[in-house]
Amino acid sequence: MSISTHAPKGGQTPVGRWLEERLGISGIRYAVPEHANSLPYLLGGITLFGFIILIVTGIYLAQFYNPQPTGAHDSVVYIVTGVTLGDLIRSIHFWTAQFITLTVLLHMLRVLFTGAYKRPREVNWYVGLGLLAVTLGLVFTGSVLKFDQEAVEALQHNAETATILGALGAWFSAEFSRSVPLLTRLFNGHATILPLLFALFITAHVYLIKQHGISPKFAPQAKTRPTNGEGQSRFDVHLKRMVGYGLLTFGVVLALSLLFPAPLGQSGIVGVELTKPWWMFLWLFPAEELLGSKALIVVPAILGGLLALVPILDRNRYLAPKRRKTLLSGAALILVVIIISGIVAALQPVAQHLG
Repeated sequence: MSISTHAPKGGQTPVGRWLEERLGISGIRYAVPEHANSLPYLLGGITLFGFIILIVTGIYLAQFYNPQPTGAHDSVVYIVTGVTLGDLIRSIHFWTAQFITLTVLLHMLRVLFTGAYKRPREVNWYVGLGLLAVTLGLVFTGSVLKFDQEAVEALQHNAETATILGALGAWFSAEFSRSVPLLTRLFNGHATILPLLFALFITAHVYLIKQHGISPKFAPQAKTRPTNGEGQSRFDVHLKRMVGYGLLTFGVVLALSLLFPAPLGQSGIVGVELTKPWWMFLWLFPAEELLGSKALIVVPAILGGLLALVPILDRNRYLAPKRRKTLLSGAALILVVIIISGIVAALQPVAQHLG
């Protein structure tokens, strides 16, 4: 008696039928627009894939990290020199953080350029701004944890801005708790509070995308509208593309990690400024030279306020960039100023800003 090797009716294997009956996997085959599978519309998914890498590598690194000021730097040295694959895992964590910061910024610019913040997607724009803030918060707190010279200077900038904020900045100051060092509290924020906020924001983000659909492709007469249930492609195809680009991202990150291991400076000296911050914060230095530490609060607050105003200022239904010249021109000008400011800061010698 022979056993048939053909798949059961419907083209499903027994395992496939078992999974379908219990998980309803076919539900992900809903329609999405074909342009959703292009790279600009996959940047958000690539960023999410990067966050998964960060979570996995971060859990591993946390097993060997000492969040006490007296032992933090030595524990990172131990991770690099004594932990199995420690240097590689730390480098993957480092380069992935750099990469997703870039992709989340490019994703925001794509949403801005294509008008995907317009009705009915305004709430998702604000959720996206929350994700951007959480990403930068994770990058900043992560840069402090290594507790080398650059990290100590970042921590001192953090303390100065907390003093300027007064009661609003209490959590970021050493005075908030005499029993727990500020570095330990920032580690707790990096490992628990910010990931929890990320989980809440990303859940809302994905839900709203499913609720309203992918924004229509901009064309001369295209208008914003819900598109859920429309399209010539399927979400499972979109998901496969996302995973493909995610694996490519991991390959690039792995290559960078092997060629250029994550940097680690000497143990930090309090009260001096000998280094520059990572590129995503470097552009603030010229403003800090003019305004002092309050620039680290004022400038991001102004920029965040302008981003929050985008759906309010641009309320027409058209998506074509030529119908949104004023807003996009203003955004382009701000972007150019930020880039130039970053270049100027990179070329300037290190300056004393602390105090």
